[in-house]
Amino acid sequence: MSSDNLVADTAARMFAELADAQSILISGRDDWKAPLWSALEEVALPLAWVSDAAGGGGASLEEGFAVILEAGRSALAAPLVETLLAGWLLAQAGLTPPPGPLSVAPSQPGDVLSADGQGRISGRAQGVPFAREVQHLAVVASGPDGPVVALVRTADCRLELAENLAGDARDTVVFEHVQPAESGVVGVAGEDVQLSLLMLGATARALQISGALDRALKISVQYSQERVAFGKTISKFQAIQHNLARLAGEVAAATAASGSAAEAVATTGFAGDAMLLEVAASKIRTGEAAELGARIAHQVHGAIGFTEEHILHRFTLRMLSWRDDFGNDTFWSLKLGERIAGKGADELWPLMASR
Repeated sequence: MSSDNLVADTAARMFAELADAQSILISGRDDWKAPLWSALEEVALPLAWVSDAAGGGGASLEEGFAVILEAGRSALAAPLVETLLAGWLLAQAGLTPPPGPLSVAPSQPGDVLSADGQGRISGRAQGVPFAREVQHLAVVASGPDGPVVALVRTADCRLELAENLAGDARDTVVFEHVQPAESGVVGVAGEDVQLSLLMLGATARALQISGALDRALKISVQYSQERVAFGKTISKFQAIQHNLARLAGEVAAATAASGSAAEAVATTGFAGDAMLLEVAASKIRTGEAAELGARIAHQVHGAIGFTEEHILHRFTLRMLSWRDDFGNDTFWSLKLGERIAGKGADELWPLMASR
């Protein structure tokens, strides 16, 4: 992905000024979220994937993906990415998003919501990101006449509160014949709309993981150049050098995989075996990199990296948690394996070579 992106540069400056990880850690409060959100809305970043006519930023998917990468580099614990996804989903049905942060449901592949003849939504959606922090959810449900996209008030649903490893809200949302504020029938050419949402969400999470990994590498390199042991900085020790090289390799692999998937989705969409290969491979590979990368970063830091006072855990815990959103490694591995097995052995190499 190109770094020459004015939208991403704007987001990065806002994150640095208003959502700095060290400042948040020192304060121990969440009062940074409201000023950040106000600043983001002034430049229409949360609804970047919504057209200008509908009150959004009219940005391309590529520009939005660059913002998401920066959000990962900041370990952003606010529903910016979820609002981007919600805006995209609502736009598929021609619905205008309301102001304020949004989230999407379902965000797990095994959850299915249904809409009855009156448009009322029923079902359970587990692990919905930041559900308790938003007033509206963009949901996709199976309706009598096809997939339905609806805007639902969170207050009309029942929440079962839960958190991920990083302490961010991942609530179960229970829909009990909920009447949406707005709804519309939608279809995405060549693909199921819920699968398309999962693919877009998985691509976003892969980018966030890549961004967090990149920041974890920078933090680890800096620490190794400052920490002195046995009369010299630990960056001079061969074992530390080896570990940092391995971490850099994982960052490079995750960046390549997530960037390739983002570029493919931005230019081609969601239909076809090649797109499934890109997204699945990206989510799987970044998930692997997150596990190994977190382990190495904490090994370099030693005990201090596990303390509440150090910022490293804001990045490692989130990148480990993001592996489970919008389909975990197992789901995408099975999805990819089923698709390839269904096509037969003769189709495997042409598919691999095409990417």
